[in-house]
Amino acid sequence: MARILRNTIFPVNYNGFGRCCRTCQCVCHNMTNLNINGRRYRHDNPWTNSESYGEVEVDIRDRPLKIGTGKLARFADGSAVVELGDTSVMMTAVCRTKSSPASFLPLTVDYRQKAAAAGRIPTNYLRREIGASDKEILTSRMIDRSVRPLFPQGFFYDTQLVSNVLAVDGRYDPDVLAINAASAALALSDIPWNGPIGAVRVGCIDGETVINPTRRELASSTLNLIVTGAEHHKVVMLEAAADNVGQPVFMNAIKEGVKQTEAIVRSIKALCEKCGREKRVTADLPSLDEEIHNAINSMSSVRLREIFTDSTHHKISRDVAVSEVREDVLTKLRESYPTADVNLMVDAFGSLSKQIFRDLIFETNTRCDGRALTDLRPISCAVDLFKPLHGSAVFQRGQTQVLATVTFDSLDSAAKVDTISSIIAGVKEKNFFLHYEFPPYAINETGRPGGIGRRELGHGALAEKSLRPVVPRDSPFTIRVTAEVLESNGSSSMASVCSGSLALMDAGVAISSAVAGVAVGVVTRLDEAGDITDYRHLTDLLGIEDYLGDMDFKMAGTKTGITALQADVKLGGLPLNIIMESVQGATDARKKILEIMNSTLRLPREERKENGPVSEKLHVPPQKRARFVGVGGHNLRTLMAETGVSVSPIDETSFQVFAPNQLAMDEAHEKIEELLNEDREPELEFGAIYTARVVEVRDYGVMVQLFPTMQPTLIHNSQLDQRKVSHPSALGIQEGQDISVKYFGRDPASGKIRLSRKALYAGASTVVKNLINRS
Repeated sequence: MARILRNTIFPVNYNGFGRCCRTCQCVCHNMTNLNINGRRYRHDNPWTNSESYGEVEVDIRDRPLKIGTGKLARFADGSAVVELGDTSVMMTAVCRTKSSPASFLPLTVDYRQKAAAAGRIPTNYLRREIGASDKEILTSRMIDRSVRPLFPQGFFYDTQLVSNVLAVDGRYDPDVLAINAASAALALSDIPWNGPIGAVRVGCIDGETVINPTRRELASSTLNLIVTGAEHHKVVMLEAAADNVGQPVFMNAIKEGVKQTEAIVRSIKALCEKCGREKRVTADLPSLDEEIHNAINSMSSVRLREIFTDSTHHKISRDVAVSEVREDVLTKLRESYPTADVNLMVDAFGSLSKQIFRDLIFETNTRCDGRALTDLRPISCAVDLFKPLHGSAVFQRGQTQVLATVTFDSLDSAAKVDTISSIIAGVKEKNFFLHYEFPPYAINETGRPGGIGRRELGHGALAEKSLRPVVPRDSPFTIRVTAEVLESNGSSSMASVCSGSLALMDAGVAISSAVAGVAVGVVTRLDEAGDITDYRHLTDLLGIEDYLGDMDFKMAGTKTGITALQADVKLGGLPLNIIMESVQGATDARKKILEIMNSTLRLPREERKENGPVSEKLHVPPQKRARFVGVGGHNLRTLMAETGVSVSPIDETSFQVFAPNQLAMDEAHEKIEELLNEDREPELEFGAIYTARVVEVRDYGVMVQLFPTMQPTLIHNSQLDQRKVSHPSALGIQEGQDISVKYFGRDPASGKIRLSRKALYAGASTVVKNLINRS
């Protein structure tokens, strides 16, 4: 039976026997009442219910952030629209009523920014939105990382958040608005969620922090930081790109961002009091008998402690040892308790493993691989691995190994940015980008290689942000860095930063400073109220520490400042003091890593490799441009096909010539010299009289040629005689005839020769030229 609502009835249709509701097809006895199983109900109409509509405003820098609900997408469990300036984002939240069989939260976040929001039409063949852009995927991940930690433990219901950018004014990036809209939609819905949260963007202009800067302000900012915060000044998520910002400025920006999120949280709470729905009651999860729990503990605890304290284990052997214990315990439990749920026993074993792993850190202040809490794993580096490559490096940190390569190409190979992202960010293409690859063999698994998942795209974007500030912006090449993970045991994205930095220096890219990255984690102990009572910081995370810990804090930078940051929290938020200590711990570790990297290669190579590409700027006078390019670009295409170079126009007189190597450039020089020499013109003297040959007679003038190697030039009828001439034939001028003309230089705009026959009647020149003088 359809959901029964209250207050007023939906529109109904008459079916000949009575009135029938269009929504649920229940038969009505009259316009306002239904008869269902002998009881009388009344439908609720959300279109007329004033209690379902509300709006709040948050003033940030005198720019109101509006959060509203009740007007759009009212069938969804929760919906909200957030506006800043003329940029609007709608978010809907829908959750199934039946639990998923999976033992994790199946949360899906889809952020879409449609071309219509910016008043544009998609430029693809179908002229419609197809697939998700990189920007959309990265924003979806950012929303997911902001809301996922606040779902209750054991909530395994399929939940979907769909964000739709309704309007874009080009001043504000909708990503921060989408996070706030997701928070409002979940808080207003009946979906169990321990929010709300708030998000702001923080910039730094002339040393001063700016909250929610505009696109123009962000262009002059050295920091682009997104802070997601919860109540009581807790940090939930951080995402930052910085231009080598110092640690004090960065820490102050985080504090200011968290402070501003408090106002957003309060406003969403006020909106929920008016329009929010009561949270649904979910079914209790099935649980194991205490006897089985005790059996798992007694059979597993000692063996697990031995595994997690044996520092001789590596990633594979430790995983195999734990798996053997699990299989042995499950086999015995199946015999003793044949009716027990195996999945519940597996979950109980996993919870026990996690608890023992974390307890050992607190008890011994030592990690499972024998390191102290702040120690780094052994690091080794190597560069110039393969001679044919423009640049290459491998970075090994413990059992994490990343191979990075650098490839140069012409500026035509720059990565294109989708239309909406270019409007928002003001960038149409990128001549520096990094691609991150994580093949299945990196963790000893099988799978389909290739393809780009959301994780690979996110890790690559983080590594790219880390390196971008040190790469020259006026590079004559498009630079592509490929980071391929060969072995992975934690923090592969930060290892990609280190290997990418070394590969750039090996390729001779004049980066301003080496860049290193490191991941820092934290393990906490909570009281019954959920407050943190004790914690330990872990530097240079292992894969298992990332999986069983409470935070993954990745930070990259140079010896003087920070270039990128990404922090994910698995709890409902961490206090500021823990975040500040993480920044300090990551800074100390980064400096140590840079010392090791500098011992391998301290400065970029002064010269690129011999097989490296070459780029030069070619100047072509305006009068020779047509000859150089050729009809329909024929000469230019021939030059590129014969030599392998790429020629791109810069302005009216300049071209950028890119060659894959010096040999190709030398060959292109010869071809260009021949092309321009063929069109070489003699020096013409201003005011001199020349004998020109008529090559074509037109209604409005004649085309004449001064020298055989020169292009024909038009003499308009107005320049043929002192009298008004309607057609050149009136003066007896014919094709092949030689006439005397006076030279007045070239047009400064078009570069065309200016000739006049009429000027000869005004006075004689001191210099006379004829056909005999042509050569």
